[in-house]
Amino acid sequence: MRRTLITAACAVVTATTALAVPASAVPNEASGQASEYVVLYKDGASLTDARAAVEAAGGAIVHENTDVGVATVRSTDAGFAEQVRRQGALDGAASNRVIGRAPKTGKVTDPFAVEKEGRNRTTGTTAVQRGKKGEEPLADLQWDMKQIGATAKGSYRVEPGDRRVTVGVIDTGIDGSHPDIAPNFNRKLSRNFTTDIPVDANGAEVDGPCIDEPDKSCNDPADVDENEHGTHVASTIASPRNGLGMAGVAPKVSLVNLRAGQDSGYFFLQPTVDALTYAGKRGIDVVNMSYYIDPWLFNCASNPADSPADQAEQRTIIKAANRALNFAHRHGVTLVAAAGNEAIDYTKTNTDASSPDFASEPGEAPYERTIPASCLSLPGEGDHVIPVSSTGVSERKAFYSSFGDGYIAVAAPGGDTYDNAEQKADPEAGIWAAYPEAIARARGELNPDGTPNTPWVVRSCKGGKCGYYQSIQGTSMASPHAAGVAALIVSKYGKRDRRNGGLTLNPAVVRSVLTSSANAKACPPTGSYTYTRYVLQADGSYEKVVTTHPCEGSKRQNSFYGEGIVSAFNAVRR
Repeated sequence: MRRTLITAACAVVTATTALAVPASAVPNEASGQASEYVVLYKDGASLTDARAAVEAAGGAIVHENTDVGVATVRSTDAGFAEQVRRQGALDGAASNRVIGRAPKTGKVTDPFAVEKEGRNRTTGTTAVQRGKKGEEPLADLQWDMKQIGATAKGSYRVEPGDRRVTVGVIDTGIDGSHPDIAPNFNRKLSRNFTTDIPVDANGAEVDGPCIDEPDKSCNDPADVDENEHGTHVASTIASPRNGLGMAGVAPKVSLVNLRAGQDSGYFFLQPTVDALTYAGKRGIDVVNMSYYIDPWLFNCASNPADSPADQAEQRTIIKAANRALNFAHRHGVTLVAAAGNEAIDYTKTNTDASSPDFASEPGEAPYERTIPASCLSLPGEGDHVIPVSSTGVSERKAFYSSFGDGYIAVAAPGGDTYDNAEQKADPEAGIWAAYPEAIARARGELNPDGTPNTPWVVRSCKGGKCGYYQSIQGTSMASPHAAGVAALIVSKYGKRDRRNGGLTLNPAVVRSVLTSSANAKACPPTGSYTYTRYVLQADGSYEKVVTTHPCEGSKRQNSFYGEGIVSAFNAVRR
């Protein structure tokens, strides 16, 4: 997943490896200034008792989510978290961190990002001439849609989706003005649950002055994406068939921006909880979560490598996240998430040296620890979540995709620019989807006349309007394919939602149809895949990298593909 579990602009897995971390720009506790925490109320405790307990612990509530008993609290007491654990009406506290855009060398780039290299291709307005009859102009780039049967002769013909079905994109935002997203963007329902900040908890510049933001504000409206990850995800789910660019899996459903990720690509606990409970209360049918909740890639309840305070924080994250996931599930939300880009088996013991990935205290840094299978990466391993692994053009599990028998529910196209035998990165083997023009210009990826100057970006124009698209890869890109199929299932089989309007379908039914309609795929005959890549180095040379991943399980269910590769066509044709 990308920082956001996964995406890197024009990369293999973008953070969009993306699991994120919510953080508040909080001054150091040692200075006597207030720090922020997410506090979990005890199950069964009254609001009156919980609020009194927060005050008794030395905190002041600044935001409260009464649906799941979670509050954002400020305190000047350096021992606040310990005081919380002594209160009978409270269940724990976790530091709340809020950051803005990460440094260029920070989390924005996925750990599996590939170089922007590859063969040249036609770009610019000529892209509008590429489409075949009945297809979008850039449909020839969409090997991913062909892999799952989301084509003009496949699912588009049987069930293109219903506008009454809503898909919430819990991510870094959605560029609602992109011409290949705007027709399906639900501005009224969209919300932003985060606020970017100029500096981090240690006073280091993160997002810079708010005046330098593209919209001149650190409090972005709900139709903005200054990262790129959320826009790419949204486009894959539901770009319309409008004669411009490319179409998504469900080209007639509605997209709702539920922004929980910072511009930096960090996703924290409180915005995730708020986005999930909002989705449940507003009748959102499906949510896509291509990230992990920062600062812990894996949350362990009692890992001896962690301090008592860090153990308590991770227990709080597990409990709070699962409360929100359960709330959303009970209210009819189908929960889909990226499986992760660490290229590891989540059901085995692993080593993590990346957490905590955001320092809330001076000098705090990641440290190496052994991770047993009981530790949870959230939301992917949360209650009622459908984790999705990633495939390449050949249907081979992508080299970066994490896996695990009993963990992976289904697989979906996420891109693998090294999919063929021994080769250098090929942008056409990534996933192509919408790209905010403002970001492309800021990165110098466009010529003065607006045409792209990199093989990782293409343009399509119609009637004076142009849309830009980029190739990236990651389980962040696989998850929205499955979310799009889930939206088609609700469109096809859903019933009238008498409470919220639109359509609704029990998430258990959606999951059953999604998995039973997937194309089963067995482990490789040898029992494993060996990946050979030639990775560009800083000096211009290429380093040969070889890795091998073992596969476990049967054709019906295994560690690479779960119950199979999702199929939009199979899901709606019966």
